[in-house]
Amino acid sequence: MMVSRRAARGLAGVARVPGDKSISHRALMLGALALGESRISGLLEGEDVLRTAAAMRALGALVAREEDGVWRVAGRGIGGLVEPDDVLDMGNSGTAARLLAGMLASHPVFAVMTGDASLRRRPMRRVITPLALCGARFAAREGGLMPLAIEGTGEALPITYRVPVASAQVKSAILLAGLNARGMTVVEEPEATRDHSENMLRHFGASVAVAESGRGRVIELQGQPELRAADIVVPGDPSSAAFPLVAALLVPGSSIRITGVGLNPLRTGLFATLDEMGAGIRIENRRISGGEPVGDLVVAHAPLTGVDVPPERAPSMIDEYPILAVAAAVARGTTRLRGLAELRVKESDRLAATAALLAANGVKAEIAGDDLIIEGAAGPAPGGGVVATGMDHRIAMSALVLGMAAREPVTIDDAGFIDTSFPGFAALMNAIGAALAVA
Repeated sequence: MMVSRRAARGLAGVARVPGDKSISHRALMLGALALGESRISGLLEGEDVLRTAAAMRALGALVAREEDGVWRVAGRGIGGLVEPDDVLDMGNSGTAARLLAGMLASHPVFAVMTGDASLRRRPMRRVITPLALCGARFAAREGGLMPLAIEGTGEALPITYRVPVASAQVKSAILLAGLNARGMTVVEEPEATRDHSENMLRHFGASVAVAESGRGRVIELQGQPELRAADIVVPGDPSSAAFPLVAALLVPGSSIRITGVGLNPLRTGLFATLDEMGAGIRIENRRISGGEPVGDLVVAHAPLTGVDVPPERAPSMIDEYPILAVAAAVARGTTRLRGLAELRVKESDRLAATAALLAANGVKAEIAGDDLIIEGAAGPAPGGGVVATGMDHRIAMSALVLGMAAREPVTIDDAGFIDTSFPGFAALMNAIGAALAVA
């Protein structure tokens, strides 16, 4: 258990959040498929990404961490993955599992993937259906649940597929399978989702074209390129930066700088929403690193006002709704978060878990269909609750941030899963003035 108490004074200082989780996964995977040695700086060393590193080793790539924190990946080349000797355990990471399914689908290997209790409840059919079109075969538990057995093909067919719901994971799995298929793989998505895969594929030498259509966005990948090793500097994860950022907004007297944060426009929906609420976030030292925009976030305490968040913004902030709900709990007026169906199939039923987090701490909130409606307290939330995290790291961190701006302490039942995405979270928050402690 961990408890969060109201900060004694404003948060202050400079923080550097861990590397972007989405980019870290992709850097390891594409490094394993490239020829030569790639060097990765700033890799997120959380449990989720370390599972991906272990899986790449099991598939024949050389993956090693240097003493200076730089990771070296010596790849096998497209088509060069070897059959793993044992089951691939992906822990808590749905991203790693779904993207790896795409890699394996177009290689002539047999593999079995599993994960922890949370991951074994998450739907894999959304990648099984399109990947089977390239010639791979799958066996899963009822409902398309893990453990998942994959029999890849050495003669992968290029596929054209319209993703039924906006999902960067499904899109990326198809593109990774298409790397070892002859011809053009085409993915159409109804709304633009995070494009780290497209950016990094180009960085490693693949030919990727993106165009807008009347029905959404179309991505075309030319199969069987020769990926070349490439060095990568992983920016700070905007989803992790959200927690100290919102904490500073909510705690009176706060002023902090969060350095080197990724500012991919398909990931910044939270920042735009908070600004609509009155946050006034400043971005300084803008630059491009590894094909991704990066900058420093400067944020101070500000009174927030409730807003209506449209459903089309969801793909650009899908992981940030729990912490946005915490900001809404302290804001003045009503906030309505629309179109959150995808939250039901995250590490937990994140929609229900977010509503429960608020209710446990005296905040009025209700679920209406796929919307979450929050009545802000126009100041500190009551607090005093114990939050069941359901093995969900983002629910855990969001609850702890709420405790920094609540009248009574907020307790979480399990802090162990925070390290899957944000190792050192409590130490970083305490360094800028929070009061987090093991209960």
